[in-house]
Amino acid sequence: QVQLIESGGGLVQAGGSLRLSCAASGRTFSNYAMGWFRQAPGKAPGKEREFVAAINWSGVRTYYADSVKGRFTISRDNAKNTVYLQMNSLKPEDTAVYYCAADAVRAYYSGGGMDYWGKGTLVTVSS
Repeated sequence: QVQLIESGGGLVQAGGSLRLSCAASGRTFSNYAMGWFRQAPGKAPGKEREFVAAINWSGVRTYYADSVKGRFTISRDNAKNTVYLQMNSLKPEDTAVYYCAADAVRAYYSGGGMDYWGKGTLVTVSS
């Protein structure tokens, strides 16, 4: 059974930093794209999660939403089957549940959805 388990969320003041981790088990994702998405509290049910960042299989190619570009950095350690999200200069509008995701077949992020999802970790940024 595939599991993606996020950790590292919490409460931080605006301008602070957090590092999220996502450990995968049940299969190896070293050949596939992985990413982070988020959903702000109170969003209408069914509203799609917002794309935050993604990384290709080797870690060479990364993708970011405009809202986090320059502040967030995605990376991966294929030996540990783990992906990270370093978040700096956090803003109150970054408050959300952050979800780790992995693609089952694609080595590069395609701009669409992913196939496997974690349960999320809450990041709260106070002003």
